[in-house]
Amino acid sequence: MNLFHIPTAVFIFPFFLLFIFPLHLVRAQTSSLTASQQAQLQAELVQVEAEEAAAQTQLTAAQGQSASIQKDINVLTAQINAANLKIKQENLIIQTLGQNITQKQSNINSLSGQIDQGHETLAQILIKINEAGDITIPDIVLGSNSLSDAMASFDDFQSIQHAMETAFNQLRVDEAQNQSEKDQLTTQQNQEEDAKAVIQEQEATVQQAQAQKKQLLSVSKENESAYSSLVAQKEQKAAQIRTALFHLAGTSAIPFGDALNYANTVYTTTGVPQAFLLAILTQETGIGKNDGTCYLTNTGDGSGIDTNGNPISNVMKPSRDVQPFISITQSLGLDYKSMQVSCPQSIGYGGAMGPAQFIASTWTLLISRLQTALGISTAPNPWHPLDAFMASGIYLSDLGADSASYTAQKNAACKYYSGRSCGYVTGATSYGNSVMALANQIQTTEIDPLNGL
Repeated sequence: MNLFHIPTAVFIFPFFLLFIFPLHLVRAQTSSLTASQQAQLQAELVQVEAEEAAAQTQLTAAQGQSASIQKDINVLTAQINAANLKIKQENLIIQTLGQNITQKQSNINSLSGQIDQGHETLAQILIKINEAGDITIPDIVLGSNSLSDAMASFDDFQSIQHAMETAFNQLRVDEAQNQSEKDQLTTQQNQEEDAKAVIQEQEATVQQAQAQKKQLLSVSKENESAYSSLVAQKEQKAAQIRTALFHLAGTSAIPFGDALNYANTVYTTTGVPQAFLLAILTQETGIGKNDGTCYLTNTGDGSGIDTNGNPISNVMKPSRDVQPFISITQSLGLDYKSMQVSCPQSIGYGGAMGPAQFIASTWTLLISRLQTALGISTAPNPWHPLDAFMASGIYLSDLGADSASYTAQKNAACKYYSGRSCGYVTGATSYGNSVMALANQIQTTEIDPLNGL
């Protein structure tokens, strides 16, 4: 009998107490802003929001005036005022978020350190328990100088078991709280990114509106005929935009005016912004991988040919897409061998159809929703622009693109590309950033001029 194990067991519990109590200490959350400062910041934000709403009302009223130089000047003045107030509002939001983000990061660091310490301490306790594992109750009784000593040692063993259970439960609580803090941090970081994107957009609006206002003020000093000439120039530019070809993957290009009409229909149905949808479709065409220059010829192995007649392997995944592809073409009265689909990349399969570049198995899942959205009972056509636009809108809405949030839309683009949010798959974030930049370009250089902005 080895009596030297007993003191080891006896001293485990006091050692463990040193671990249990610090777990509850890191709970208070402090902020670098005082309560008074926070209240003042919130009051200022409420006031600016009210002023920005009033400015929007003035902008709407100005837009309703009869066409004239002064009307356009009033609209631009109201637009500048509203944009500047929006910038001020978003800066206040960023200021508030900045304090919260700093505190969240501090909380996460504290909890992470505490959890690491807890894991290490538990590991040491388990080692001690294992070392004392060969001790039995008779060992404790026989190895004690008195019955009271034996009962004290036995109570310590029971206390250790209870303390272990308490520690494990506390670790679960801390880990859950840590994950909650991380989730809140991500949300607030996204809100900050959204606010910065709004500021950037509004600053561009102010710059453009100021330039237009300066031009109008110059015209107003001359004569009304100069204004008429300026209006004619804007109308000519709008006509050029409407007739400019909007290139699509796997099908013929269409006039931008038609593409915008389709995008307007999709926005009304799904809430996905027009510029964002058009950017996705442009990106799918522009990145070069979805050229729609292959044909399926072998339904057994999914191989086919390209438009030059060269044999191509993996045009379509036979177990997943061949039969749905045949069903889709048959329902449209088309010959599957004559319908262009995307060619495979260096790895994987091709088979994406039409402007929206859906594979057949995914398109099949959207058919009933497309029929409802388009108000049709016939089969939707993946090579028809409106049907393809609507399919993209439905899918992007499911991914979160119906939100006005910059980060929600960017993450939707990343998911459209890779199936996951930005940052998880190589190339996805770059794709999302490209889509958002392209959406801004389409909005400011094509959609806004058509809307008279």
